[in-house]
Amino acid sequence: MARPALRLADNAPGTYYVDASCIDCGVCREVAPGLFAASPAGRSFVARQPAGPAEERRARMALVACPTASIGASERVPMGEAVAAFPEPLGGGVYFCGFASARSYGAQSYLVVRPGGNVLVDSPRAAGPLFRALERLGGVATMFLTHRDDVADHEAFRRRFGCERVLHERDVTAATRGVERVVRGDDPVALGEGLEAVPVPGHTAGSMALLYDGRALFSGDHLAGSPRGGLEAWPDLCWHSWPAQRRSLARLLALPFSWVLPGHGARARAPSVAAMHGALRALLRRLP
Repeated sequence: MARPALRLADNAPGTYYVDASCIDCGVCREVAPGLFAASPAGRSFVARQPAGPAEERRARMALVACPTASIGASERVPMGEAVAAFPEPLGGGVYFCGFASARSYGAQSYLVVRPGGNVLVDSPRAAGPLFRALERLGGVATMFLTHRDDVADHEAFRRRFGCERVLHERDVTAATRGVERVVRGDDPVALGEGLEAVPVPGHTAGSMALLYDGRALFSGDHLAGSPRGGLEAWPDLCWHSWPAQRRSLARLLALPFSWVLPGHGARARAPSVAAMHGALRALLRRLP
């Protein structure tokens, strides 16, 4: 639970606040943009208090999604509707899971609902309400792990749903040596109808993206939307090889996608594949 005594001075006066335990994962800023913002000190804070029922709901959803319970309310607020809002539909059978896990530094996780079996992309927090909501949506057949950093509670989801976990061999660790399907090499691998695992080494040696239905790219920590528009990637948050990550970014120009859904950072959607490729080319020109 967030602690009033640790309430950050940056917070706008009012009911909702962020305390000093914030790890700046950015989930709250994605769930409730405008209400939460980033501070120069490397934390999120309440930029303004919610106005009206819709914004109240978004603030409470951010509280539910926060991986470190760093968001609090100075008075008792009903949370049932906010808990039930996850997984949140984003369109086209894609859902944002919420319930981020501190074990993956608050990475965003997604569910793809499809006739051939639902796919969970990276691991959210193993929370009872989320388990039950996933069951109502048809369970989880495949758990696609983009890289070693965002596996979090993968074992709990395997036990609950019997899902096949997919991870690249270069990112298998002692904690993930039991995964059922190991991808090898740097060539794309078909996982099922409309699903393609795309190795994108760089952020980690075994980073992968998941291309869904020729339109959505689940990019892990390899690529994200920019709050200022366009796309971004982070050389200073590359743990394996920046030159390799830059080459992987360039290879994405061969893929048909117009939607980027990252583990960290903002989501990005373009009106066409060509427009998204244009944004990616612009990013490549800016990057070192």
